Amino acid sequence: MARDGKKQNGFVETIKTIFWALLIAGVFRSVFFQPFWIPSGSMKDTLLIGDFLFVNKMAYGYSYASCPSVRLPQFGVNIDAKDLCGVFDGDNTRLFGSEPERGDVVVFRHPATGLDYIKRLVALPGETVQMKSGVLHINGAPVALKDGGVFEETAGPQGPQGLRPRCENGPVGDGGTCIKSRQIETLPGGVSHGILNIGRQASDNTGVFTVPAGHYFFMGDNRDNSTDSRMPRIARGVGFVPFENLIGRADRIMFSSAGRSMFFFWTWRGDRFFKAVK
Repeated sequence: MARDGKKQNGFVETIKTIFWALLIAGVFRSVFFQPFWIPSGSMKDTLLIGDFLFVNKMAYGYSYASCPSVRLPQFGVNIDAKDLCGVFDGDNTRLFGSEPERGDVVVFRHPATGLDYIKRLVALPGETVQMKSGVLHINGAPVALKDGGVFEETAGPQGPQGLRPRCENGPVGDGGTCIKSRQIETLPGGVSHGILNIGRQASDNTGVFTVPAGHYFFMGDNRDNSTDSRMPRIARGVGFVPFENLIGRADRIMFSSAGRSMFFFWTWRGDRFFKAVK
């Protein structure tokens, strides 16, 4: 009987330990930092497919979007942030809110689908945005650009989704060198970063967008391979992003995997450990 009691007590203590571990992990993810693994190439060459980073959720304060969504389709789990914190949705305000700065790389909740996106903030409330011949114009003025050389990568499937890069030098077979032109763009305020070009397409020329109050305009650094604010939501784009949909700022890459899984440590990129996101 005593032995059975010890087994029962041991089982209860194990359950308690797991409960508290999950609770602490949940609080840490909800309040401080959220892990994010880059799934696509829309932010190349700033962020590569397979980069693993923590999103600073303290940077802009907290809203309903700060609650984590838990999506594990293989187990039939799909818990959305609105399921947990939807009561706080709708007023476009934040607790301890701080305004983001132009040039920040931000993870935000897509206003329509609820999925997490990561893009660069290029325009603030009240500003106008337009693309002309592939050049970003803010408030009617073109941003500063200078040549940044070329970005090269090996053609072939990338990441767990097996995505293939688009190349400026045309279709390239597996193992070939995929090339994109690179420029250094300097936004108003002084933030400079690389942008990539693949070719001429519709998103290189747009109408004039006027960013509404309480909203922001985001674009990917891989300009010809990014679904962002240039496309309205009705066209499956992002559109303007409300302040309350911001999740946090990407500050530093922890490590980066060039393989199909971040657990394949032999595929980790040696030059991206603890690399700052600029």
